[in-house]
Amino acid sequence: MEVTFYQSSTVKINIGNVKILNDPWLVDGELYGAWNHYPKIKFQPDDFLDIDYIYLSHIHQDHFSKKTLSKINKKIPIIIQNFESKGFRNNIKNLGYNVIELDHNKKTHLKNGVNINILAADNCDPEVCYKYFGCAPVETKFGVTAIDTMCVIDDGKEVIVNTNDCPYDLSYLSASIIKEKYPSIDMLLVGYTTASAYPQCFNLTKDKKLEEKKRLQQEFLEKAENYVNLFQPKFFMPFAGRYVLAGKLAILNDYRGITELDDAFDYFKNSKNIDLVKSKCIVLNPYAVFDTISNESSEPYTKVDKIEKNRYVEDVLSKRKLDYENENEPAIEEIEVLIEKSYSRFEKKRIELQFSSDTVVIIKLSDQKFIIISCNGKGWKIINEKQLVNYKKYVKLILDLRLLKWVLMGPKYGHWHVAESGSHIFFEREPNIYERGLYYCLSFFYV
Repeated sequence: MEVTFYQSSTVKINIGNVKILNDPWLVDGELYGAWNHYPKIKFQPDDFLDIDYIYLSHIHQDHFSKKTLSKINKKIPIIIQNFESKGFRNNIKNLGYNVIELDHNKKTHLKNGVNINILAADNCDPEVCYKYFGCAPVETKFGVTAIDTMCVIDDGKEVIVNTNDCPYDLSYLSASIIKEKYPSIDMLLVGYTTASAYPQCFNLTKDKKLEEKKRLQQEFLEKAENYVNLFQPKFFMPFAGRYVLAGKLAILNDYRGITELDDAFDYFKNSKNIDLVKSKCIVLNPYAVFDTISNESSEPYTKVDKIEKNRYVEDVLSKRKLDYENENEPAIEEIEVLIEKSYSRFEKKRIELQFSSDTVVIIKLSDQKFIIISCNGKGWKIINEKQLVNYKKYVKLILDLRLLKWVLMGPKYGHWHVAESGSHIFFEREPNIYERGLYYCLSFFYV
């Protein structure tokens, strides 16, 4: 088996002479222009003409990259989990691809004796992955939805497991099923870092942001260790969640809760929590290949030059426009019209979930104008800056009005979750607690 690494969670698995491309994100500027690659990627669509299948783990844009898939051969079938909501499938079909939907934990033969088995993460809990709006498109009660998937690919001789973005806490049951079915695993592709708006987009001091960054780094490295200890693979490769913020968001890069790949590699090589005799950590340069039979990489790994990276961010990435910055600034009156219909949808979802809170949502329209959204059925209104002192329990959101307009116009134009994950929304909470129902209902705040 050969594993080719490209960027983040994009890998090609060549097993039994069947080539499966996983989560291709190879074009800069996903999440409204915010997420970009370093090292720079040299994407050539013709490099992927021999791909037999594409596996997409879930709908997040660093895994389901429309900007990338629009350039790849549409004759390649795409394999996904058979999700209850068909939005993901329909989005892929709209790009011109044929979609193969597989049920949870149903081992399926592809060809040449190669099989794939996709398992859903056990449930969606934004408190675990720090994506505050949540990701699941359909939810009737909290804690029972699935959005991420992991997969197992085998040819009867070798086995590779790809856990993608599935946090260990949420996916232990599915992972245990895999271990029981596949006791001997040759390669594990494992996430090792968070990739959310926390702490860089929250109203914390610089010292507190750095403190939280360090805490999150350790937390997610330990989650990866748990996977390694469960699966006990011959080799494991930390991957996914690797990105650099661009444009006006570039100033946030140092405060993200992510661990750089080089630091993760150093951590795992010296881990006291893993049996490094049984399980060897490998990392690859972009486009490099690891062969599980020869146990060799196609080239030595080269660490990122931090000075060169910082120069590239400053000279190139920071000067890029975010997608919505190409739009005209909307009049506040346009936003107000969208608010009325958006509140109706929000209120319908709030009642459906029987959620109520004295906390209000505050959205900044200008230095003097703010929207107040009740979370207990008391409606919405616009207030001035002086009236803010009357609210003691609140979540305040600050985002570019052009992006706010997109989000309020609905998922065809923009989505709260993507805006949050892309670090486009700045948060202030009083008190500094997480109310899951509030954020979930707010994800339905659009016309």
